[in-house]
Amino acid sequence: MNGEPLTILLVEDNPDHAELIMRNMEDFQVANTLSHVKDGQAALDYLHGRGKYADRQLFPLPHLMLLDLRLPKVDGLDVLKEVKTDEALRAIPVVILTTSEAERDMAMAYEYHANSYVTKPVNFLDFSKLLKDLGFYWLAWNRHPW
Repeated sequence: MNGEPLTILLVEDNPDHAELIMRNMEDFQVANTLSHVKDGQAALDYLHGRGKYADRQLFPLPHLMLLDLRLPKVDGLDVLKEVKTDEALRAIPVVILTTSEAERDMAMAYEYHANSYVTKPVNFLDFSKLLKDLGFYWLAWNRHPW
């Protein structure tokens, strides 16, 4: 990693879930930067460096994206599909972090090349442990070319 700051893009419309994720990521110090957007269109704008996200110094490409499925404006599966078909973005690991246990959602996520599909636990302690493990796995233990 060569001391490079690590960036996570959190795409989550539920403010309670977003707050819990952001607090846990800060507590476990698994990222230097966590950017949060609340809908699928904002996620695509961030990833493509459009509009208010044009400054890559302020909004660097993420090393990991945590993506909810049920999002306003552009659905999470559509965001995933666009990311994984764009040559400049496809190497970004995308973890689906959702409440959906629907088999169809999981199948579509993997068809669109999600790197992982995780269902959000209802229990606070389980959710916190999951986030800690996710952060450490994807940003510390997993090997990558950056």
